[in-house]
Amino acid sequence: MRLWRIVPSLSLGAVSETVSRMSLNPTHEVRDRAVLSQDYFSLFGLQARFSIDVQALTQSWRRLQAAVHPDRFAGAGAAEQRLAMQWSTQINAAYRTLLDPQARAAYLCELRGVPIDAERNTAMPADFLMQQLQWREELDDARRAEDVGAMQMLSTVVGNAREQALSRLAALLDPMGNNPATVAWQDQATREAATLVRMLMFLDKFRQNLALLLAPAAKNQSFISAA
Repeated sequence: MRLWRIVPSLSLGAVSETVSRMSLNPTHEVRDRAVLSQDYFSLFGLQARFSIDVQALTQSWRRLQAAVHPDRFAGAGAAEQRLAMQWSTQINAAYRTLLDPQARAAYLCELRGVPIDAERNTAMPADFLMQQLQWREELDDARRAEDVGAMQMLSTVVGNAREQALSRLAALLDPMGNNPATVAWQDQATREAATLVRMLMFLDKFRQNLALLLAPAAKNQSFISAA
């Protein structure tokens, strides 16, 4: 199956334009790779910003996947099947990245020349490092005391901190204009955003650990309520 046969069914503007540039024809592999290498936002026809329309993202992802899903090319040649698989893999990776706020922010920082490099760069504000220690101590105390209420309260506090970080990321990463002052500010803002992403990585992991600890308690409470 040739991709051009699917294109007329697409009507998402920029998404349709992206698909129409994909031939999945082995003789056009260089062109396909050029289209495939575009940034994730362009792939879905979105503006490169932190605040996105998740519904529009999902709709674009579904239409792109429908167009290039490998099952549609089951009867095609090996080269076309390989290209379809590459497209499908890239589209899924792009979707997962933009769907997750932490990954989306990290990707934006990297697009703007400030990689997160979390494995080697762990720089975070001193007050946040102190806050981490305090939260960890509170969690240890709650676990030893088997205090579910304290863990739930801690989860709420950390969740609020996460929401504040996300709001700050939106303020730092969303475009504000193209005048020189704004461009200079954006470089500094992106660096601050990269630090916030590293903080967000801790917050998300800490919340996940809390959720695992609270899951048995929630299950028991549901059982008691049902009884």
